[in-house]
Amino acid sequence: MGLFTTEPNILAIYSGHLSEDRTLEKVKNCAWWPSRRKETIEFCHTCDRCQKENRSTGKKFGLIIHIQEPKSPWEVFHMDWVTALPPSGDRSYDACLVIVDRYSKTPIFLPCHKYDTDMDTALLIWSWAISHTGLFNNIISDRDTKFTSALWTNLHRFFGTKL
Repeated sequence: MGLFTTEPNILAIYSGHLSEDRTLEKVKNCAWWPSRRKETIEFCHTCDRCQKENRSTGKKFGLIIHIQEPKSPWEVFHMDWVTALPPSGDRSYDACLVIVDRYSKTPIFLPCHKYDTDMDTALLIWSWAISHTGLFNNIISDRDTKFTSALWTNLHRFFGTKL
């Protein structure tokens, strides 16, 4: 009988990806054993998603910056990569650079390789996207500052302008 009355509480521990403190609080409400805290923390450390999303260390989130709505197509576009794809095509592409126009929501899918350099990406953007869409005002991407800085440097090299 006792097992069935605590079963919903035990199942609640496994639901969601909570922080160590919140998971420990749920454990405290339904069970006790001598190494409860240590084992709960170890349990939380085995969850890959929790380790990525519930970090107490690392960079803090930046300020939210309002992005102006573009007035015409291809002024502003979002850019991100889809990786870990099965190799395909004559050059065994294993990734895809996805570019989406913020104005029209039109996507462009450019095959590439997971380990392409910033120069390869700049050349890809230059040779396909810019030649078909024209110049843009902003690129929105979640890549780190070193990558975007190197990407912009190489794009300016193609434009023949200075950053």
